Amino acid sequence: MTTPTQRATTKKSVLVLAGEGPYFKNSSYYHGTMFDRGGTHPLAPEYPRHPLGGLRLTDLRYRDGARWSPLLRPKRGAVPHLTSYTLESILLAAERPFEILDLLDVWDLNREPAAHHDVVFLSTTFICDRRTLTRALDWIRQRCGGALVVLGGQYSNLKYDRIMRVHPEVDIIVRGDGEEAIPLLLAALDGRGELDEVPNLVVRTGPETHRQTPFRYIDLEAYPSPGFGRLQRPVVPYESMRGCPFSCRFCSFPMASPRWRYKSAEKIAADWARYHELNGAGHIRAMDSTFTVPPRRMRQLLDLLPAVDVTWEAYTRANVITGRETVDRLAEAHCATLSIGFESMSPKSLDLMHKQVRAEHNRRAHEALSDGPVKYRCSFMVGYPGEAPEDYELTHEFLAGEYTGHFMLSVFSMTDETMPVWQDAERLGIHVDDFEDPDSGWTHAGMDHTTARKLHRRTLDEVRLRNDRAVLLLWQTDYHTPLVPGLSVKENLWAEKLVERLGMLPVDVPDPRERVDAAASLLDSLELLGVRATNHSPDGRSGEMA
Repeated sequence: MTTPTQRATTKKSVLVLAGEGPYFKNSSYYHGTMFDRGGTHPLAPEYPRHPLGGLRLTDLRYRDGARWSPLLRPKRGAVPHLTSYTLESILLAAERPFEILDLLDVWDLNREPAAHHDVVFLSTTFICDRRTLTRALDWIRQRCGGALVVLGGQYSNLKYDRIMRVHPEVDIIVRGDGEEAIPLLLAALDGRGELDEVPNLVVRTGPETHRQTPFRYIDLEAYPSPGFGRLQRPVVPYESMRGCPFSCRFCSFPMASPRWRYKSAEKIAADWARYHELNGAGHIRAMDSTFTVPPRRMRQLLDLLPAVDVTWEAYTRANVITGRETVDRLAEAHCATLSIGFESMSPKSLDLMHKQVRAEHNRRAHEALSDGPVKYRCSFMVGYPGEAPEDYELTHEFLAGEYTGHFMLSVFSMTDETMPVWQDAERLGIHVDDFEDPDSGWTHAGMDHTTARKLHRRTLDEVRLRNDRAVLLLWQTDYHTPLVPGLSVKENLWAEKLVERLGMLPVDVPDPRERVDAAASLLDSLELLGVRATNHSPDGRSGEMA
């Protein structure tokens, strides 16, 4: 067998594969609707000789000055993944030839490498199961035969031993911080150093054997944040900490990086100002699991960031939002959007999750944010182990009857085999039918997968039809928002709600004649917001605006 050290002779070019997993792309909730296949579906509102015949969501237009522009403007690939940015910075600093492919192109088979590369870096940050990893490694084997395969990220951090035993095509795994390890690894592969001197490596020594090099953490405060020279980066993803001080049972982040470390408020503000000045950044996406801790750093940031000319978005916890004064201070610091994991409105479910946030904290945060200057999106789940239907009903009623703004709701996934909740498997009666496809069937002490999916669908249907102010955030992630620049946040939420109702007509209104009338009513409401649909000629070509 040829080992990585034996292959090292010349400077290596690198292919980077990073991005989301395939399970993040689509939702079965949209099957049979106008959101299928890019907004077209044979069940779209149609009736012979009716002016709505052949209507597609992609036909919707808004007035953009003197012209009509598409309402749904695809943004795929507009903002690279955090891992891509970090690796790009490392490789630029090392003056290393490289190419980056989004993992969405791997799952979709949409794009091929532009050239042959000697080394492939595969990020497993959003690869959460054996089957998905195998799929990515098969893609590499078919296109990059002979290349040295290096893994890094969340999944391989935790599952390195099994990966080395089961996947002989994997040569090296980088565990933990890569900023110091990767340049030294590349130098060693070029023949300028020894692999044993590189920290944080798992190196293959045989078909099922490996050795590890010493593990080291970098000092996030002392180590330079990613830099891109003067390359233009309008939106920059940012990482201000590693690890997490919390211990939610559904999250494996703390296990992958046990030592919680974070940058100071001064360093963050200086980094963001630098990205604005050198790279033209106008917006920062703080990708930390909880950007708003520790509290002292957050207070310092709220003092420093008003002077930094960038908007930003971040993840927070509900108990941080103590009232409207907090929201106003965030807005003054140019916070544009907050993502909050409410998860549940059931005290029992939150306790099972070890969320360390109470349902009343969720309500208080929602009240403070509603109709305020900071956009927000809150996530919920159904079917957490131990949760019964009557527990989930509290979440359902909150979403269907009280909630305002963007929300996300998911069926709890058993896919991530590194979650701490697996330590509760016996106590909570967790059973999975097929560990190669864990979400195809599971049961626990509260409910089974089929029940959870039914509850999920019921909530999404009722929120869409009953609650005019709560908007599911799912299809919008593929498009630029706001949908209609110039309209208020509230008006854009209403536009999204109308588009959602229009797109779901094929399942909400099965009768074609009734569907046409319902579509006409929705289009009338959209026209009040300055949105129209194009006419269609008999051969399907777009015509002038009605």
